[in-house]
Amino acid sequence: MADGDTLTILQDNRPVKLRLANVDAPEKSQPFGQKSKQSLSDLCWNRDAQYETQDTDRYGRTVAVVTCGGVEVNRAQVERGMAWVYPKYNKDRSLPALQDQAREDRRGLWADRDPVPPWEYRKKTRRPD
Repeated sequence: MADGDTLTILQDNRPVKLRLANVDAPEKSQPFGQKSKQSLSDLCWNRDAQYETQDTDRYGRTVAVVTCGGVEVNRAQVERGMAWVYPKYNKDRSLPALQDQAREDRRGLWADRDPVPPWEYRKKTRRPD
C-alpha cells in the first residue's frame, strides 16, 4: 500500500497500481495518514481483488472502484473515516451520506478536532518552484 487510497495488485503476475476512485485519503504526514494506509492494507492484504476502471490519472495510475475479498474498499475507507469523499472527482452519489455518518460518529479522521482534507493540505505544503 502506498497510502490510504493507492494500492498495487498483481494481475497475471504483473503489478498494477490502482488509485481508489471518488475518495482522497490523508497524506502520510497528516493525522490519520498511517492509520488510513493500515486500514486499506487490512482490507486488501492477501485477498483477491477485483476492480472496475473509472479513469487514468495524470500519473498513469488506473483510477478504479476496488473490491477486496468481497468488500468495496473505496466505500469502506469512507465508512471507517479513513478517507474523504473527493468532491471534485466523486461520481458515487451514495458516498457523501456515508461520510456524513462517519463524521457524526467521529470515526477515524473525524475524531480530530479540525481535520484538513488532503487536497487542501497538499496546496499548503506544496513547495514553490
